[in-house]
Amino acid sequence: MSRLRFRISISLDGHVAGQQQSVQNPLGIGGERLHHWATALASWRRAHGMEGGDVNASTTVMEESMAGIGATIMGRNMFGGHPGGWNERTPWNGWWGEDPPFHHPVFVLTRHPRPPLVLGDTRFHFVTEGIHAALEQARRAAAGRDVALAGGAQAARQYLSAGLVDEMELHLVPVLLGGGERLFERIGDDLHGLALVRTLATPTVVHLKFERPDGTRGPVR
Repeated sequence: MSRLRFRISISLDGHVAGQQQSVQNPLGIGGERLHHWATALASWRRAHGMEGGDVNASTTVMEESMAGIGATIMGRNMFGGHPGGWNERTPWNGWWGEDPPFHHPVFVLTRHPRPPLVLGDTRFHFVTEGIHAALEQARRAAAGRDVALAGGAQAARQYLSAGLVDEMELHLVPVLLGGGERLFERIGDDLHGLALVRTLATPTVVHLKFERPDGTRGPVR
């Protein structure tokens, strides 16, 4: 069965987004700084249709994170737009533009039904039945490849608390946001079998990779 792989950039004080998140500033005050290490990489820029960029110690980490993914799960906030029901006349089409970088099916957790949305070669499915239904659908769509859990924090906490994450990579960035959205809010000290398997330190980010030992997959429903 395909693995559920989660990766996210996080500040030294445990935030994955800054304060005062909004449609105009989705990562909040200072939140963009968490991703400067990634957006400077040639591998990231190439995946987003851009030229140039750096090749450094983080390149392998980035390339590994993008390899072997057949579907993605994300929360409603990461897809974007105002809270509540969708505007039927002018529905929000996400932060991702006309040609999103996924190039595979994306499953969005939401309480509000909506027909699938196709942008470029990415098809967004809106799942109202919860995290297990989204994971089941994503695994079918991935056809043997792995499923990426893209975030945000609320969606990640649900999957972590349920013991469904098979691989987690935290990109620890040496900045302090002083507030915002915490990743590990209301999560205890039990990572449900995930163990640290790799630490890679660079001047701009420390990559911490956790995996579930073979044969100890979390509960599947």
